[in-house]
Amino acid sequence: MDAAFTAEQDEIRRTVRELLARHSGPEDIRSAVATRDGYDAELWRRLAQDLGLPGLALPQEYGGAGCGPVELAVVCEEAGRALLPSPLLATAVLAAPLIAALGTEEQRTALLPEIAAGGLTAALAVPGGSLSTALGLTGDLTGGNWAGGGRAGGVQARPAGGDGAGWRLYGEADQVLDGHSAGLLLVAAHTGGFPRSRTLLFLVRTDGPQAPAGLVRTRQTALDETRPLARVQLRDTEAELLGADDTADATAALAVTGRAAAAALAAEAVGAAASALERTVGYVGEREQFGRAIGSFQAVKHRLADLYVRVQSARSAAYYAAWDPEAGGLALAQALEALHVTTAEAVQLHGGIGFTWEHEAQLYFKRAAADELLLGPVHRLRDHAAQRAGLFGGGPGERDRAAEQGAAGEGSSGQGPVGGGPSGGGSVGGGPVGGGAAERVAV
Repeated sequence: MDAAFTAEQDEIRRTVRELLARHSGPEDIRSAVATRDGYDAELWRRLAQDLGLPGLALPQEYGGAGCGPVELAVVCEEAGRALLPSPLLATAVLAAPLIAALGTEEQRTALLPEIAAGGLTAALAVPGGSLSTALGLTGDLTGGNWAGGGRAGGVQARPAGGDGAGWRLYGEADQVLDGHSAGLLLVAAHTGGFPRSRTLLFLVRTDGPQAPAGLVRTRQTALDETRPLARVQLRDTEAELLGADDTADATAALAVTGRAAAAALAAEAVGAAASALERTVGYVGEREQFGRAIGSFQAVKHRLADLYVRVQSARSAAYYAAWDPEAGGLALAQALEALHVTTAEAVQLHGGIGFTWEHEAQLYFKRAAADELLLGPVHRLRDHAAQRAGLFGGGPGERDRAAEQGAAGEGSSGQGPVGGGPSGGGSVGGGPVGGGAAERVAV
């Protein structure tokens, strides 16, 4: 399949790239991650108000731009190129689609316009410390064992009163992306005890003048400071159920969101890998040894050529996954692997300076290592994709797909992971990225 980006998608890419080139260089990144929130609040305001990035894939009726997963992948690729520390991933890729899929009309009306405007950031808190498992990318969500399954551990929910008007949460979640600074927490919790346990999502607002009683958020030391993580502790904390009632199980919606998010995450990894490769090519063209640039040596040329093939293959897979979310897990595995290999080679080809704290090569390498810990590992992504494809016989794959199709059918926003059709609202001209002519993706 040969597909081209539309003029609108190329313009989105150009605009985001130019803004981030001016405001998200290596020194800007170091300054941003040292702040309390872990990102540049002024840059986030500009990305939200001037470019509308938080609401890019949200329906227009809720203040969004009404674009689809391809446009979101384009933005994520550019964010990855710049190693942008921002709430974009946690808010726009993970939390907002879940609110659009499961929320009541009142909840969507109250929350999504604020998210689209950039005034509210959100984070998905899943117990168990494995975001990839909670999103159905590396394991089967059946039974909820990924989050305690109603046993000791995880987060437990119980009605606050006999009328079922409110809920109380008790437990903790580790490694919550942007959990220390988000104004809204989406907490996955179990209710009903072990025999009848089911997973539901709850809303906890944290942007009021006072923190909710019983909520303790602690920023954790992260390998990659551009991916700030937090421990969220809930001690009899008031919460609101996401959705109209407690009869639905949120695991199917989490899996649907995970498939769509994988494409965006893969595009982000590809952007980081491409940037690391470009910087390395520039360096070996200037660094001289034995009276000539080291980039002129055949062995170095071959290594760089191999990296280029890896990055471009991963890029094609990422945009194919934006068109068909079923390929998200494999695309993410390929992108994470390409990022790891490319950044490791970048450090090696930079020589001694590549190992120093002052050089930006280490920022890209830490992003690769942290992403694989947070979203992988690669072999589990591939193993679960193979199970879903039925390569190992029957198994949970068919059940997973049936449940996710049911969840997708219940989504009311008509966009992104819960929209109608594999491409949400982003498919233009019959292909995954429309019929423009500026840039091509071969799959």
